[in-house]
Amino acid sequence: MSEHIEHAPSRARALGTRWLGIGLATVISVVTLGLGLTGRLNLYISPESVWFACAAAVVTLAGAIWSCTLPLGEEGDHGHDHGHDHGGSTASGASADSDADAVARPRRSLALAGTVTGGVVASGVVIAALVLPPASLSVDLAMSRVGEQTALFAGADDVTLGVADTATFGVGDWASVFATATNTAAYDGKTVTLTGFVTPTDADGVNLTRLVITHCVIDAQPATLPVTIDAGEFDTGQWVEVEGTVKADADGSLHVEPTTVTAIDEPRDPYEY
Repeated sequence: MSEHIEHAPSRARALGTRWLGIGLATVISVVTLGLGLTGRLNLYISPESVWFACAAAVVTLAGAIWSCTLPLGEEGDHGHDHGHDHGGSTASGASADSDADAVARPRRSLALAGTVTGGVVASGVVIAALVLPPASLSVDLAMSRVGEQTALFAGADDVTLGVADTATFGVGDWASVFATATNTAAYDGKTVTLTGFVTPTDADGVNLTRLVITHCVIDAQPATLPVTIDAGEFDTGQWVEVEGTVKADADGSLHVEPTTVTAIDEPRDPYEY
């Protein structure tokens, strides 16, 4: 009976260790592969990184399968000999062991509390990844990041050198032009077809906005273009396709003068790269 009670905590500890290690990694790997196969991993990382993430998930799953061949608790066995020579025990030795155990007990309690807290948080994140559907970053986040840094996105070097084909420009590329061009007249009259969502400006105007990511959604930054649209025509966050021309104002600033603005559903891939 006492042996069963002694081994119960050890088994629970071994199960917890395996879940916090290979268990969480396995679930994340399965979620990653599922998102990759359905094309929804692009909601979190750039397309160029998808293959690497999926390959890493496959390797992790292979390691998880191999780990299942180990007996439960084997990963915690470091091969130490925990036996004691009871013949040489003395009263002073027992007292020293008791004092050392009293000092170590609070540390073990803190370590256990930290492990449990971290395990609960990590498990919550993993469960949320399983339960919640993949979604693009919110319009509120895009608006909150406006103005954090100068809009310099893909194509900025080409814009500076004046060798870019503006017919291929997206919202991020044009945002770089609008922010850095010194000869704005060179872009006056350029035709554009752009997709983004509507956000307001400080001057009761309207911006066409698109989130641009380099590696993953953590580094996402909003690219915005002023568009001549009635501020009440579309709700904030409404996705639209704008066809029109770039116009240079007398003060040298640029804006988009639309010929048609069509409300659309959010694209399957809502980001630019």
